[in-house]
Amino acid sequence: MSPQVVPFHHADTGTWSYLMADPASGAAAIIDPVLDFDPRAGRTATDSAQRLLSEARERGWRIDWLLETHAHADHLSAAHVLRQRLQADGGHAPRLAIGRRIGEVRRFFAPVFGLAETEASCFDRLFDDDDTFAVGELPAQAIPVPGHTQDSLAYLIGDALFTGDSLFLPDSGTARCDFPGGDAAMLYQSIQRLYRLPDSTRVFVCHDYGAGGREVACETTIGEQKRGNIHVRADTGEAEFVALREARDATLAVPALILPALQVNLRGGALPEPEGNGVRYLKLPLNQF
Repeated sequence: MSPQVVPFHHADTGTWSYLMADPASGAAAIIDPVLDFDPRAGRTATDSAQRLLSEARERGWRIDWLLETHAHADHLSAAHVLRQRLQADGGHAPRLAIGRRIGEVRRFFAPVFGLAETEASCFDRLFDDDDTFAVGELPAQAIPVPGHTQDSLAYLIGDALFTGDSLFLPDSGTARCDFPGGDAAMLYQSIQRLYRLPDSTRVFVCHDYGAGGREVACETTIGEQKRGNIHVRADTGEAEFVALREARDATLAVPALILPALQVNLRGGALPEPEGNGVRYLKLPLNQF
């Protein structure tokens, strides 16, 4: 059960988005789509999102799912835009999904941004741990991988694993764990669970920045991760990983887009409603990070 996977790299944020489909039925999902955003001008654009739609149309695929691995802090989600366009174009609205622990993340950040604390109705499905679903005839599972954030999920669809911000490529290691609700020991245990998958499992990462000057890439395998991940191989102990991860995290700056990204991504990619003058505003909370 092997999906077709088409990767899209967003150079400004180092993000990989994926269009994947069941070759038997043409049912498809988009994973972690990016809304273009120029923070200097406060301007959004949908060029990257439109490329995903155009590719799906060319291949004759029907997008049934928009899957978020977590509420990203380094880019704005295009999921809301995609759902609106797909519904307007053909009346078919894909389901927008994320992990249920988005509620915990929202409760933490709601006071920071002045958001309502109730779970957003913008998500069509909130996955519980290990919930199963399907993309066409492909079996799929929402695997909890907390550690980077509380709400982090990996999606196992057929033989393809979309890891979100848990595992990067082997020469790039793992994601940071110093966000509110993050925990290096928890991420270690999450990765151990992923390492119990077959070595042949295809792994698709959410970010890559071209370590050592190589070309950016997005695909590896569980076996390659276990043998060569620079932060956590199959024989790496928890204490060793936690010490390495926490020392590295102490040197990292706050992500450049965390303030605009969280305000949008906690709403499933929906921008704030326009105010009386017709303009939408993102808030800039002072002295919160």
